[in-house]
Amino acid sequence: MPLQNHEEIFQKKVDREVRIEPRDWMPDQYRKTLIRQISQHAHSEIVGMLPEGNWITRAPSLRRKATLIAKVQDEAGHGLYLYSAAETLGITRDEMIRQLHVGKAKYSSIFNYPTPSWADMGAIGWLVDGAAIMNQVPLCRASYGPYSRAMIRICKEESFHQRQGFEILLTLSTGSDAQRQMCQDAIDRWWWPSIMMFGPNDDSSPNTAQSMKWKIKRFTNDELRQRFVDICAEQVKILGMNLPDPELKWNQERGHFDFGPINWDEFWNVVNGNGPCNKERLEARVKAHEDGAWVREAAVAYANKRKTDPRQATAPSSSHFEAGQSLLK
Repeated sequence: MPLQNHEEIFQKKVDREVRIEPRDWMPDQYRKTLIRQISQHAHSEIVGMLPEGNWITRAPSLRRKATLIAKVQDEAGHGLYLYSAAETLGITRDEMIRQLHVGKAKYSSIFNYPTPSWADMGAIGWLVDGAAIMNQVPLCRASYGPYSRAMIRICKEESFHQRQGFEILLTLSTGSDAQRQMCQDAIDRWWWPSIMMFGPNDDSSPNTAQSMKWKIKRFTNDELRQRFVDICAEQVKILGMNLPDPELKWNQERGHFDFGPINWDEFWNVVNGNGPCNKERLEARVKAHEDGAWVREAAVAYANKRKTDPRQATAPSSSHFEAGQSLLK
């Protein structure tokens, strides 16, 4: 069948909201776009564990430690779901990780900012995860089946993360003057990077039109950004705080909030590897991968051993049983 006919059949399936599955024919560019987007999403979840994991031992209470641990664990799981979804497109996990480590693959620029105070955990939850939810809920209807199905659970858990972050800020906003100042400072530092999370303006985003035709994306960057601003401009009133934008105001004619210009120079500087923590984040990921090499090697050795002698690999020896019994005494 001619290539043109394959493409026509493919597009008709997409237009009818029929999910594309791994064994279905798909354009090469569709596959490449998905690999780039899904792997970048997976990398972002894994790298995103770093700024928050830094606060687990310093959280102000046992409850805060437990919920932050749960959140970081969720993010690790999200990365695994997404790597698995990307692997259905014919790329290996090793190759995706290699691309991240050599700088060929990107992750969300938001995770290249530091987290100097506990309030940052709240601002990340409310603003960063809030922006992520705005981006990701439409992906539950993405045309590629494995991606859309993975996003359903991810979005449910991200909703918990967003509420957790807002509750942290709400507690600080009703506390002492120092706590209120900490809250406002975190909002001031994370607001604009969160706005940038939606990507370049539509005029500067050449892939958006094609991704929307293929129904990988459902809304443009600017549409999602506007929704996010409208929601946060109301939610911040509950906190009794301010968003750091003197031009933020309701536009009755548009039915939306107007907001000030975005510093795109900063955005591209961070994307290109020159942000406050770019080097630190990537070095941490490379080190973790190298330090975990023995675990991967042991897992492969165990799998190979199980293939050759399943009983030897799974059945506990009498010495293991005796050792366990002695520990119970």
